[in-house]
Amino acid sequence: MFKRQRAPKSEIQLWEIPEGTLDLLEILDAEYLLLAPGEVVLNSSRGTSALGLVKDSRVTSESIKNLVRAVRRSNIFQEATIELPRGPVGEGTHDLLVRVSPFGNDGLIIVLIFDDSEFRRLDSIRRDFVANISHELKTPIGALSILSEAVLGASDDPEAVIRFAGRMQIEAKRLSDLVQEIINLSRLQDVDPLVGAKVIPIADLISQAIDESKLTAESRKIQIAFDLKSESLVLGDRSQLGMAISNLIENAINYSPDATQVAVTLKNEKGLVEISVKDQGIGIPDKDLERIFERFYRVDPARSRATGGTGLGLSIVKHVATNHGGDISVWSVEGAGSTFTLRLPEYVDSIKSLEAM
Repeated sequence: MFKRQRAPKSEIQLWEIPEGTLDLLEILDAEYLLLAPGEVVLNSSRGTSALGLVKDSRVTSESIKNLVRAVRRSNIFQEATIELPRGPVGEGTHDLLVRVSPFGNDGLIIVLIFDDSEFRRLDSIRRDFVANISHELKTPIGALSILSEAVLGASDDPEAVIRFAGRMQIEAKRLSDLVQEIINLSRLQDVDPLVGAKVIPIADLISQAIDESKLTAESRKIQIAFDLKSESLVLGDRSQLGMAISNLIENAINYSPDATQVAVTLKNEKGLVEISVKDQGIGIPDKDLERIFERFYRVDPARSRATGGTGLGLSIVKHVATNHGGDISVWSVEGAGSTFTLRLPEYVDSIKSLEAM
């Protein structure tokens, strides 16, 4: 989807890139920027688009610009680790190892960028994840064990066997759903969606998620309304974003009374794509709002059991938002419903505008 980014012709014509340089840079296991004096980006690798390092053929990161200036002054190789926001909102960051060096005798500078974010966080995340999983799996497994003993003890009572078997099916489905959510969350933690990201029309994902939820909604006479205020593109992983949107819509349906409405709105706001999902449900107490996106946290455990909730759905949404440089927020009043808003950076095709110059 991405192409090498080039500076406008008026700036590039004074500089000649040595023959074979770009082919050599393409085989390196790193992103790169090739800079001319004045910090004009003559050429850059595909991944710099996802990192948001170049705008209008200029480097956007002040930390990288400071390294480049130090190299120009000293003519000596420089290296540093910098933290780069994944997007204009949210808590997600990239931990980048940046190496800057003079390149030839014409004032060119080469910047090599290595993203170490995944390696730095995976170990601590997995330790925490395993501890949570072991606790959550005990409940349905323990219930199945007790119910199987009850079936054996009621072998001469067909009605009791049927009743206990039905409960076993419910617990088995809950266990299956929990395992699938664990797999989904594990995949989110192992894969950076901005590596190999695609440009995605977000309205298509919302329509698909609504279609997938229609049967559940119709069975309870819940209407899903989609208000498309603007067409929007985002950069990321289609399956992860689709999963996040589906979880928000399913959560709204699960916590809505019968014969009510779930409203989904898509709009643009100051370079951000906003997806809002509003329900007319029971609302969330103030004391629970800060913890609602924690793994396995449930506001009402009894209701979660009744709806088949795993306590992972909103945590998955937060992971997807953070990994895409966005955020997720909630507004809620008890008895008046809740509104969840997922914000993602809007994709603007700056490459086409450069090539047209």
